[in-house]
Amino acid sequence: MDNVSIVRIFTLSGINETMNYRLTIFALTLLYYCMILFFNISLVTIIIVDENLHEPMYILLCSFCINGLYGTTGFYPKFLLDLLSSSQEISYEGCLVQAFVMYSCACCDLSILAVMAYDRYLAICRPLHYHSFMSKRKLSALVCFSWLTPFCIFSINVVLTSRLKLCSSNIQKLFCVNWIIVKLACREADAFSNSVVAYLTIFIYVFHGFFIIWTYMHLIRTCVRSTDDRIKFMQTCVPHLISLVTFLVVIVFDLMYMRFGSTDLPQSLQNFISIEFLLIPPFMNPLIYGFKLTKIRHKILYLVHVGRK
Repeated sequence: MDNVSIVRIFTLSGINETMNYRLTIFALTLLYYCMILFFNISLVTIIIVDENLHEPMYILLCSFCINGLYGTTGFYPKFLLDLLSSSQEISYEGCLVQAFVMYSCACCDLSILAVMAYDRYLAICRPLHYHSFMSKRKLSALVCFSWLTPFCIFSINVVLTSRLKLCSSNIQKLFCVNWIIVKLACREADAFSNSVVAYLTIFIYVFHGFFIIWTYMHLIRTCVRSTDDRIKFMQTCVPHLISLVTFLVVIVFDLMYMRFGSTDLPQSLQNFISIEFLLIPPFMNPLIYGFKLTKIRHKILYLVHVGRK
């Protein structure tokens, strides 16, 4: 028998317990998704339109918000349709695409956060060399790195998963996740390659984490010596640090639960744990940066003042 899946449709059974409240959940989810779109698109538009914001820190923030839009668009429209549908199904190909979007979005977030940490390290610890290290060409290369690395890794992941023969079509989540699809593989299916790529991915992004820790060790050491650097740290690094801690908490919690968590928890709680990274960071990040970064805050206040006239 060829080592290819005969499953063509997956059932997303994670939504079953919420069906009694689906109209209420639909209305709240639609409102929440519209707010995510509004905040992120507004911030991206402000950065693109205002030439004074065409600096590395703001361009990276723009990339961060675009990734938030990318990830949430991979989940919310399908979830809203499922709430209005009598059957919650997704095609085999659609499931692989959604799994790719979910994983690549999460890892792209960490890659962008690592590049943002490097940018703040250069700006505060090596200010005289900042413009030579963060030239337009190097900035473009770093942005491409933060997007292409997870895209390439998870393209390989999805291709390997697509070769597995599956013996079940029931996914007990609200959306498709690559690890869950691999767990549906028949016993005779060879998932060794998937495991190797999974551990390689973990190693790469753990290295991202250590790099961020290294940059902040230097940042804190530098800021202790200078009042000006402490002010700059509070203005530009605190939003990044809040985004980083929030992201790591929700992602690590979700991964730990997905791998080792109990299935005895109520389905609604399991659902909340699984979508935390699509609920909190995409909504919170534009608000934090919008209020904390002086140039963006002044631009928003200016637009609000003009709009009132």
